[in-house]
Amino acid sequence: MIHAQKPSDLLTAEQISRISGLDFMQGILEGRLPGPPIAETLGYRLHSVEEGRVVFRGTPDFHVCNPMGTVHGGWYGTLLDSAMACAVMTRVPAGSVYTTLEYKINILRPVPLGTLIDCTGTVDHAGRSTGVAHGELRGAGDGRLYATGSTTCIVMKTA
Repeated sequence: MIHAQKPSDLLTAEQISRISGLDFMQGILEGRLPGPPIAETLGYRLHSVEEGRVVFRGTPDFHVCNPMGTVHGGWYGTLLDSAMACAVMTRVPAGSVYTTLEYKINILRPVPLGTLIDCTGTVDHAGRSTGVAHGELRGAGDGRLYATGSTTCIVMKTA
């Protein structure tokens, strides 16, 4: 994956709007387009992409802990927001962009440090102005469910 080193390395909304959201996400997966800088910071990466579904994979390490030594809720939230919103992105046509309007997560149990995690986002609805998706954060090896989420994204025409 190509990692963005500075803001100028990222594509502009205008550049992104010239291709479909699915092509954009596949470009990130294939390394042709820069991935999100936050993924490198928080220790996760895009693992798979198909229309209406994406999977991010990551492993929480000590640097994402809260003062109590457990994985910070923001790590769960960031992964779920990324997976759910990017799933919506796979359904956004060329000429449009999207952003998260709101999201909600439910943390069911703590993720042990060093556990390989798959975070899957799946589209429930993709329309002209909104996209709705849900997500699950599970152990990659055993499928244990650690958190769930839901999101609503706003889809906007660029022209």
